[in-house]
Amino acid sequence: MSTTFSIAHVTPYPWEAENDVNAHVRELTAELSRRGHRVLVLAPSRSQERVRASRKAIRAARNEPSSLLEGTDDGSPAVIAVGEVLDVAGGARRRTPALPIDVARTVEEVLSTVELDFVHVHEPFAPSTSNAALRHSRALNVGSFHSSTERLLSTLLARRFVESFFGRLDARTASEAATAELMQRYFPGDYRLLDGVGELEDLYRSLAARRHPLDGDPELRRRLSARPLIEVDLHMHTDHSGDCATPVEVLLATAREQGLGAIAVTDHNEISGALEARELAGESGARPPVKVIVGEEVKTAGQGEVIGLFIEEKIPRGMSLQDTVAEIRRQGGLVYVPHPFDRMHSVPDYEHLLPIVDDIDAIEIFNPRVAIGAFNDEAVRFAAKYRIPAGAGSDSHVAQGLGSVRIRMRDFDGPQEFMQSLRDAEIITRPSSLLYVQALKFLQTRATPPAARRASKARRLKRLGRAHGSGGRR
Repeated sequence: MSTTFSIAHVTPYPWEAENDVNAHVRELTAELSRRGHRVLVLAPSRSQERVRASRKAIRAARNEPSSLLEGTDDGSPAVIAVGEVLDVAGGARRRTPALPIDVARTVEEVLSTVELDFVHVHEPFAPSTSNAALRHSRALNVGSFHSSTERLLSTLLARRFVESFFGRLDARTASEAATAELMQRYFPGDYRLLDGVGELEDLYRSLAARRHPLDGDPELRRRLSARPLIEVDLHMHTDHSGDCATPVEVLLATAREQGLGAIAVTDHNEISGALEARELAGESGARPPVKVIVGEEVKTAGQGEVIGLFIEEKIPRGMSLQDTVAEIRRQGGLVYVPHPFDRMHSVPDYEHLLPIVDDIDAIEIFNPRVAIGAFNDEAVRFAAKYRIPAGAGSDSHVAQGLGSVRIRMRDFDGPQEFMQSLRDAEIITRPSSLLYVQALKFLQTRATPPAARRASKARRLKRLGRAHGSGGRR
């Protein structure tokens, strides 16, 4: 029996409107449903009664998410009216009405409640129901473009904004060769011309094959279940990073004070701090000692940063993202993507991550130093759609920020056990002031002359030595 999927098709037009796009969606979703797929149609509506019935069904799905998909695999897809719209007077026959504010919220609730394999958006230009679905989707995304001349011309003023959302599409299709050519000219990408529902199913299957396995190793999970739970911070820096003034000894002492069982030391383009931390942790006499994962946050050639975990050799900066990932793999390490989609910094974005998605072991879905929460949310969606294990870390550049987010997971030994434990982990966030830790970082690094930094480090190590009854190292 062939694989079936849970799919939402989204049209920007009121479901009562008679046009080519809605006709295509009706025919396509009915056939997918007849073939055993669970199919929803999300659309605005002119009918108050239809909207009220849909909102009642959505409320019921809060307690039973699968209820929206019940009975949608027998030739009768369920139509969810996500909000009432008013037609815009005048203009072309198929002009998309303006999007009411409650429609976007309803789309977000549906896509956050129902577990879907695919969100298939039609004409996802902004503003529209389709664009809102693309913005809030946690599933694999397919975009279909039809007779798009009018919508394309109306979108060009917001081209960069639209491009950022089109980057979330895992595949693009076009109904006609002329449409594909026009879209390729203004929004470059691979626009496929599909011949029938069978080819669309093949496309769905090829995209689904890129998702990571859900469960990992059941036998290893069983063995790890007997291990104690520890709390882990996967992203931090020492004074071996040029923008951090925290000595290794202070980092380890703070980790112990914070109750962390394991830390990943991930200095910028350097592993000497991580190697020293691992050595000192083993000599500390603490029982149990803080487990140190040797890592490095490597800056690539214009494609953002990537972290290698469980590595032993320094990886040079400035290589391509693919070559950096290959070097992490050569060392037997894990590929961990930090703060993706934080567009305030140079980070990997969709265009960089999609070619390497098969090689990503884990992705950082929460980083308290990301100033705009929507960037963390986007990382959550990316991890969910590809079923990539989620990680988190404080990205601490000052000791005061350590442990502001942590992962509660089973104790592990080595990368294989770590990955299995991470699949079943819980991420715990704690309130922290980004402004406060950023100000401390500035004061301890850029605002302090080198000589003063050295004197400050000596004082901190002296205090640490007194607190632990011994002198500091380094």
